[in-house]
Amino acid sequence: MFSIAIQQQQYKTYILSDEAAGSQLEVVPERGGIITRWRIQGQEILYLDAERFTHPELSVRGGIPILFPICGNLPENTYTYNGQIYTLKQHGFARDLPWQVNNQVTSDRASITLVLNSNEQTREVYPFDFQLAYTYELQGNTLEIRQQYQNLSSTPLPFSMGFHPYFLTADKNQLEFAIPSGEYQNQRTKEISSFNGNFDFGLDEIDVAFKQLTSQSASVVDKNRKLRLTLDYGKEYPILVFWTLKGKEFYCLEPWSSPRNALNTGEHLIVLDPGSSYQASVRLTANFF
Repeated sequence: MFSIAIQQQQYKTYILSDEAAGSQLEVVPERGGIITRWRIQGQEILYLDAERFTHPELSVRGGIPILFPICGNLPENTYTYNGQIYTLKQHGFARDLPWQVNNQVTSDRASITLVLNSNEQTREVYPFDFQLAYTYELQGNTLEIRQQYQNLSSTPLPFSMGFHPYFLTADKNQLEFAIPSGEYQNQRTKEISSFNGNFDFGLDEIDVAFKQLTSQSASVVDKNRKLRLTLDYGKEYPILVFWTLKGKEFYCLEPWSSPRNALNTGEHLIVLDPGSSYQASVRLTANFF
């Protein structure tokens, strides 16, 4: 049996449930359309800095923030379009704006569709008209996020897209990674290193991008939690970013469509013709063993 409940917390929160599987998903449309919690049999899958979440002026650290129309940051937070310089902060604006709920399903699954339309505020920093529709679908121990991007402009729409999931872990040294790439690039130094499945968690910060993916699936086993997380993504996402901070109980494995600064360099940048649309999908599966 599937259900969707609404709770008025600090923000209106939609709680999707698959009662048979004991799984629950919490979505906060007005806080960037974010998924804040995902529980299976009472176990939290995601990390959330709940104190930081209460401050609207701060970016959310936790849950699954949405990245659009850029992933990562731009040099000096700027890009040039048609000879004009625009300012866009890290990861774009979709994670900061209120989204609208336009569909809910509780028949053979629990799903909710959120929509974000361009407006005066977005056009100041990104001079295009668009509509985004994200469907969060919960079924069993699987969460799927289906996305549709529509160009409502009379000019081509350039963008990048991605997600920034924060996964809860108590002991990073108990993590085993199966990421389909033999190398990664340090996001700051641009140095390329070989990857053998391990990270040095003694470092203050790890921020690396896997750009040479050989399949559309990656997984992480947390031996401490007896949890296997599998991330499946379409070919729309040719990059995985791994990020974590020392002393914090999270790691992030992020599907990106384009690398940092793609709006300036054009690398893997999606450019959508006027009036056309683009679909993408990401699926997360959590199995306790």
